Amino acid sequence: MQDPFTGQFTCLRGNFVPGAAERIALQNDHERRLAALDRLCAAAAECGVGANPNRDLVVIAEDEVSLLEGAGPTWATLGLAIRDFRACLPLRRLDDFGFPAADNPLEEPNPRLHRIGGGVEAWAFASVDDRSVYKFYQPREGKSIGSEFGFRRGEETTLLAEAGLGDYRGLLQKLLLIHLLGGMATEVVAITPEGILVAKQALGEPLPQGDDLSQRLPSGLIEIPSRFLRANRDHPRLFFAGDQGSAVSAFLIADLHARNFVRCVDGQLRVIDLVAAPWPLTMTARETLIRDWLERVRHDPAASVLPASRDDEL
Repeated sequence: MQDPFTGQFTCLRGNFVPGAAERIALQNDHERRLAALDRLCAAAAECGVGANPNRDLVVIAEDEVSLLEGAGPTWATLGLAIRDFRACLPLRRLDDFGFPAADNPLEEPNPRLHRIGGGVEAWAFASVDDRSVYKFYQPREGKSIGSEFGFRRGEETTLLAEAGLGDYRGLLQKLLLIHLLGGMATEVVAITPEGILVAKQALGEPLPQGDDLSQRLPSGLIEIPSRFLRANRDHPRLFFAGDQGSAVSAFLIADLHARNFVRCVDGQLRVIDLVAAPWPLTMTARETLIRDWLERVRHDPAASVLPASRDDEL
């Protein structure tokens, strides 16, 4: 299928639920995009480009350093990294999506996209053409985007996690995590020159606000003992991403309330948004109890805080 706005291939249309093959392809796209961004940031650092690469480089044009590529191998590597990243995240203008030229184009009437929601991070629109959902993540405070957890030491608990402004890598990582949790199928469609990232999701049925989802969270999420961590978002959980063939990384995932879930046409409940961050391993490296628990729950999600005790006995 062709996306009605970009003309690129898409496996999402309305409430269609992609099959296993399409989901594998989507995961590969998410992973390739993150890897391309990492290579781009590393190449830029070698050339001394970008005081804030995560923001400045995601919108860099393919020909930005073309005149310098002959100056040496580091510049040639940067040029290649830019082109590779642009292939994973193309630049598109807002008028490609039907928005008029205006001071605040997302607030203007759009005959091809009808606004259906929005929050701190993004505005959501339903496409008239194919009924898919398009989310426009807007930069905030100049170079930040999305939300991500930050960590600090607590007094009554080892760690306190507080959601705050995030960056582009964190946003792309979050979209991958939604996929890995079996969440709503999501494509990263484009980024605008202004830094607005555009993602596309299948359409689902919203849940009643206030629904208790504590017993219906995606599989693979592990409850974190309150003595280890408290977060200022709903249902903080530990999640291990990766498998035996790749490095396994631990993440804090939360904000798992009813508004961040939908029911799909196949009857399944799927997450559409969350707040996450890599688990702060450096902060807990000397915390023997946490370190040992992380190792055990990686292999056995039901493992208790202490090897010989159930958590409800502590």
